[in-house]
Amino acid sequence: MKPILYITISLFFLLSCKGKKETTVAMPVPEISVAYPEVRDVTLTKDYPGYLTADKTVNLVARVNGTLQSINFQPGNRVKQGQLLFVIEPTLYQNAVSQAEAELKTSQAQLEYARNSYERMKEAIKSDAVSKIQLVQAESSVAEGVAAVDNAKAALNTARTNLAYCYVRAPFDGTVDRSQYDVGSYISGSLQPVTLSTIYKDDSMYAYFNVADNQWLSMLLDESGESAQLPSEVEVKLGKDGTRIYTGKLDYLSPNVNLSTGTLNIRANLENPKGLLKSGLYVSITLPYGEQKQAILVSDASIGTDQLGKFLYVVNDSNIVKYRHISTGQLINDTLRLVTKGLMPQECYVTKALIKVRDGMEIKPVITNSKP
Repeated sequence: MKPILYITISLFFLLSCKGKKETTVAMPVPEISVAYPEVRDVTLTKDYPGYLTADKTVNLVARVNGTLQSINFQPGNRVKQGQLLFVIEPTLYQNAVSQAEAELKTSQAQLEYARNSYERMKEAIKSDAVSKIQLVQAESSVAEGVAAVDNAKAALNTARTNLAYCYVRAPFDGTVDRSQYDVGSYISGSLQPVTLSTIYKDDSMYAYFNVADNQWLSMLLDESGESAQLPSEVEVKLGKDGTRIYTGKLDYLSPNVNLSTGTLNIRANLENPKGLLKSGLYVSITLPYGEQKQAILVSDASIGTDQLGKFLYVVNDSNIVKYRHISTGQLINDTLRLVTKGLMPQECYVTKALIKVRDGMEIKPVITNSKP
């Protein structure tokens, strides 16, 4: 009887289960933030590494021999044009000036005497009181006197020039480097100039950078092949993340391409009134070269990267997510990325939670901006 009972119970449970309706739990459609691309005109730019140099860099040199008597500036400080910086033992050269002045006066007196004698000789020759030979000798004495005066003047100018070399002054407003010699050092600068220090004219700076020749040509020609006008100004960025920005004016383009590097050297001039910028600093140059009308811009954080390149998750009219490969351009205002291919202005794209969506997935879009 027990086997028959077991079979009856089993059939009862089977019939009971078969009579129940099968039920499935539907997964909720996730809410995902989406946005339309921003469409507006943008300025196309390229960034290049560059470096700064002072407007002028001049070595302050000694051109005479003598002991360095004084240094009249603080290293690294700003100085004015004509300011006295170094004094190199002027005593001997002052004496040479005094001696040259005395020799000039002697030569001038002798010339005056020779001229007076010559004038008397010309009067005396009329009465045959003197010979023609004496007259010629008097005339020659005048010529010798003139030459002696000229030589004395030249010697005086040389002595005064050497005396001026004892006082080294700033040739322009700028910042002076530290002295290469201490007070009391003997300087031998008469045969070969000796560098005492260096002065930088840094109230304005030059920013140099190089542009590849093919990039330069593409900048010069627009999409229609016509010549384009390059702007006259660039942005010079330095500091952490390029937070400090200066405006520079393009004032030099090398006349030829460097064959070893295939680049053109370009220079921009920028003001530095407070002297904050220093020669040798590395900077980033942003060169604007064109305008993009009705550019399509998306959030840079919404763009994914895989083996095929850059992609977006685009949402169609049925709220289905589609993987879309795109081509991108430059970054605008640090947050927006230019899309050059793969997205239309009226299409939505996923802005957040990229790891929660996949190709073909249905979502409930939460639009965060208006349609362009």
